[in-house]
Amino acid sequence: YQRRVHGGTNFIDTNRELFAMTTSKNRAGKLANYLGEVAVNGPQTPLATNLESAKIDPNMPAVSGPSTLGWKTILDQKGPEAFANAVRQHKGLLITDTTFRDAHQSLLATRVRTRDLLKASWFTSQALQNCYSLECWGGATFDVALRFLHECPWERLRLLRQNIPNIPFQMLLRGANAVGYTSYPDNAVYKFCELAKREGMDIFRVFDSLNYVPNLQLGMDAARQAGGVVEAAICYSGDISDPSRTKYNLDYYMKLVDELVKNGTHILAIKDMAGLLKSRAARMLLEAIRKHFPDLPVHVHIHDTAGAGVAAMLAAAEAGADAVDVAIDSLSGTTSQPAMGAIVAALQGSELETGIKLSEVAHMADYWEQVRSMYAPFEATVTLKSGGADVYEHEIPGGQYTNLHFQAFSLGLSHQWPQIKKAYSAANRLLGDIIKVTPSSKVVGDLAQFMVQNGLDEEAILKRADELSFPGSVVEFFEGLIGQPYGGFPEPLRTKVLASRKNSVRLEGRPGESLPPVDFESIQKNLKSKYPFRNITDTDVMSYVMYPKVFAEYMDSVSKYGDGVSRLPTWAFFNGLKVGESFSVQIESGKIVHYRLNAIGDLNKHDGTREVFFELNGQPRSVFMKDNKETTLGSSREQANPNDPGSVGAPMPGSIVDTSVTVGSVVKKGDALAVMSAMKMETVVTSPIDGVVKNLCIKVGDSLSAGDLVALVVPQ
Repeated sequence: YQRRVHGGTNFIDTNRELFAMTTSKNRAGKLANYLGEVAVNGPQTPLATNLESAKIDPNMPAVSGPSTLGWKTILDQKGPEAFANAVRQHKGLLITDTTFRDAHQSLLATRVRTRDLLKASWFTSQALQNCYSLECWGGATFDVALRFLHECPWERLRLLRQNIPNIPFQMLLRGANAVGYTSYPDNAVYKFCELAKREGMDIFRVFDSLNYVPNLQLGMDAARQAGGVVEAAICYSGDISDPSRTKYNLDYYMKLVDELVKNGTHILAIKDMAGLLKSRAARMLLEAIRKHFPDLPVHVHIHDTAGAGVAAMLAAAEAGADAVDVAIDSLSGTTSQPAMGAIVAALQGSELETGIKLSEVAHMADYWEQVRSMYAPFEATVTLKSGGADVYEHEIPGGQYTNLHFQAFSLGLSHQWPQIKKAYSAANRLLGDIIKVTPSSKVVGDLAQFMVQNGLDEEAILKRADELSFPGSVVEFFEGLIGQPYGGFPEPLRTKVLASRKNSVRLEGRPGESLPPVDFESIQKNLKSKYPFRNITDTDVMSYVMYPKVFAEYMDSVSKYGDGVSRLPTWAFFNGLKVGESFSVQIESGKIVHYRLNAIGDLNKHDGTREVFFELNGQPRSVFMKDNKETTLGSSREQANPNDPGSVGAPMPGSIVDTSVTVGSVVKKGDALAVMSAMKMETVVTSPIDGVVKNLCIKVGDSLSAGDLVALVVPQ
């Protein structure tokens, strides 16, 4: 007012901020686009089964807010070293709850959404205030949030931290691989840990998929520099209680523990990713560690695939473990962790009592049992009805088990699941009996499915290795891009595989050492230019660095559907609305929109679209959606001729993500023709002969079935 009165006639010129209009985000309309897309073309995240998400919206018991009591107070006030000392001095057994991360990764293909985690957060803060930590981030959750859930993983971390301020947060850091499937430049790993700590992370469980110490050391240094608790992990494989299993014996693990202690870990983790640690082996390992390192806090992680997890955890606790990983009862067992309630009950009244109330475990179990029904499309029990001792044979990690089966479903191999498990064992033997945890477990899984898909056994792989188009992860393993396996690479298989791939490399030592540093400023500038509708942050830049293609897909989703998709009820997110169904959603603070699907129009044969009719808060609204199913009906692809060596077929079902040649290109045997992708498994399709590309039958974005003709190469 004062400026208007005394500003003279130049009021408008001197108050230009009045014309800085805020562009509407149109969240309601963009959500209608998403619901219309699902109504016409089906789920926008691939579903593993035909089961539908339960149309419920469960809640935890009401509490006034989060607790302020917990182990995070010690950590924040006294720092990582004092925190570790307090853990070691604690008399009872401490527990880590994996429900927010590894439990659903193992049982529900990592698909639990932020919305359902937040609804459990306040009660969890109260009930588990005596917990050592809440494992809630890292591992596959980062990738899946962006790729399949249309969510920002950093936003998940920030929101959980706001709602659970008292329990230390724990993440799974893949050493030099951060949260990805390959090695990154050193500065990317350091920056990732810095941002994770800033956004709310406390404890960094650092591991390497091959137990390769140089990769481990990088992750440890990055977490320590960020100010986090370093919990370095030894990944357990084999069976130290079996004298005939000589590769990964007690001496091997104790030497590894010694190196991690010398490198300054605050806490030691024993990470049994497949559930191979038997009770006797647990006692042997813990007793040896206690003898040589009496002051070292030890945290044990196991999966319950064989049904022996509770026994192993109790044995570890009695032998000197300070903390163990468990999951809420209704998300425990089989490929997940042992049941929290079982451990709590077993130790009641003993010197190792956990300080957790069984009655509150029951309340949390009730909530998660209902939540689990909302993720029925990804339910592990569709194929895994109970624990199986065959895990001691195939050694598939619990966190990979359901994702691997889901991948098999997407590749049309679900009916061959028993063969895939056997092929997993065979693939592991071919690769040299390696430690198996992401990303090395992905290498084994990709090779196993490649073998089943193409009808190959171990003998055929060894015989034809120089002519097969192996999955990209397998080639990268042999190139040394994820590190050096204990005992070295198997020969002559390594030489043959690399000979089949033009321009392949042979790295020795730590891969990240030879990678140029990431230019974060340049990436941020480019992302701001490409996505002007979004305020690009340093965490967005890091998401791009970890997963460039996935981040681009996520941003395309945000552009089309807005940032409100994560607010949809879970059943609506996965399955959408049927005609006549409705729901309400709060799309932003103070704004609730009621959606009702009224009808889906007939196909417009001119442009292939359908009009989808909604009511939004009682007002009619329609959107036009391309019917992708109709546009592909009747289309068929030429099949590769198995009798013509130059007729190159797709080695698996999937989509074309890149092409390397055009018609007329001169190629050598082993040159790349195209890159296919299916469920995070990329395969380079190579030329089997020297010649000229006579016909290229694909383009980027095409979906192919196994055997579809990719290209025809004729001798020059």
